[in-house]
Amino acid sequence: MSVAQSARVALRALRVNTLRTALTMLGIIIGVGAVIAMVGVGAGAHARVAEQIQSLGSNLIIVLAGSMTASGIRLGHGTQLTLTEDDALAIAREIPAVQVAAPSVRGTAQVVYGNLNWGTAVYGVTADYLEARDWSVVRGRPLLPEDVDAAAKVALVGQTVALNLFGEVDPVGQIIRVRKVPFTVVGVLDRKGQTTWGQDQDDAVLIPLTTAKQKVLGRSQANPRAVGAISVKIRPGEDMAEAEAQIRALLRQRHRLQPYQDDDFWLRNLSEVLQAQEESSRVLTYLLAAVASVSLLVGGIGIMNIMLVSVTERTREIGLRMAVGARRRDILLQFLVEAVTLSLIGGLVGIAAGLGGSRLIAYLAEWRTEVTPEAIALAFGFAAAVGIFFGFYPARRAARLDPIEALRYE
Repeated sequence: MSVAQSARVALRALRVNTLRTALTMLGIIIGVGAVIAMVGVGAGAHARVAEQIQSLGSNLIIVLAGSMTASGIRLGHGTQLTLTEDDALAIAREIPAVQVAAPSVRGTAQVVYGNLNWGTAVYGVTADYLEARDWSVVRGRPLLPEDVDAAAKVALVGQTVALNLFGEVDPVGQIIRVRKVPFTVVGVLDRKGQTTWGQDQDDAVLIPLTTAKQKVLGRSQANPRAVGAISVKIRPGEDMAEAEAQIRALLRQRHRLQPYQDDDFWLRNLSEVLQAQEESSRVLTYLLAAVASVSLLVGGIGIMNIMLVSVTERTREIGLRMAVGARRRDILLQFLVEAVTLSLIGGLVGIAAGLGGSRLIAYLAEWRTEVTPEAIALAFGFAAAVGIFFGFYPARRAARLDPIEALRYE
């Protein structure tokens, strides 16, 4: 008997008791659907973390100024201005792995346009800042080196600022006031979205570093070239850990720190932080898939149970088939194909249920889900494997029946 003939016989046998067949397939349907939906949830989390890595800037190391201690109280990073524009120039010049090093200062201000105003973060940056952060301009132009050299009163606005101040009006060419200083908007930044710690990166205004120091945020009297942070972009393919160590060694040397002294700055390797979160999301995906796979095993046990019942019910039929010339392998193949058919039909219905379930989760929980063809193929293949594994014992038991005893069975 061929596989095609065995499949036709299996389908006829399954149609004899439709309700029992449907209930048996239910375990496989639930298992496959759960695997696809849970893998989709995990893949969505993984994709979200990957987007956040991209939005922050690839291969990015942030150097923050040191912490000030007053009356025994440590005030946090950035309170002591220990970094300078010269440090950024030295990092870009002396460390081969560095592509650009962009110094910046930060403050907050009410930005006014006409009769509208919006409180936002104001960054004083150089022309290299957008390259360091992998940030593009969707309308207008970016900041230019000559804007920084001339302390020009020009600004780039993020998407959140553009929406709240200008609405449907094109911001390019409009005049805004930042702490009563007029600025011409020369460009609109591309959308960045939120960071993993919930900061809206689009709620920002970028102005030239020199302009920020001279006219808006002010400069340190002790060191006019002081900055709050340096964004360092490492060249693709370079070792981030090695580059971080070289930056630390260079800054310690420039700041004349002794071996026993702590760093007066703070290095933050964002790629490592987010890659750790990416690994956590990957583990979450595996965990969810493993939990959902338990449903498939339960479904497989249900198939074995029903197939054993079917062998018992059809003992005389098996004996009759053997009496008219059916070989043991024909009987084995017939029942094995019947079990696999149960699994495959349940798997197909489970795929539809999983796709629907993942969309329902995305809609109700507002959680991003991504169902890949690989996840569907894996769940379907696992369902077929369950059918073979749990169907083999009942099929083997049917094939090893004695024909004479089978014909006598009541």
